[in-house]
Amino acid sequence: MKKSAILLIAAMLLSSAGSAFAQQTNEEKVICQLAAKNCLNQVDLIKKKINKINADIKKGSKTYSAEELKKLEQKLQETKDLLDKMEGSGK
Repeated sequence: MKKSAILLIAAMLLSSAGSAFAQQTNEEKVICQLAAKNCLNQVDLIKKKINKINADIKKGSKTYSAEELKKLEQKLQETKDLLDKMEGSGK
């Protein structure tokens, strides 16, 4: 996860520096493409995790105790916050 975040940050830094460094090497282009692909894969995985947590929460008190449901809701919020940050709409 840390590698993906670092690659994403590196890709953003490289893309924002486009005017200063108009000529990117092939290696830099490949790094940017890999970072973008990894980020998309991570976003998809996080969305699946959100769906799974939501499904678990919907099972309700028949399956989980009140404390477990509270932990699931907290985990859901943390995961949504992470997704927001990755999609660039972080608070």
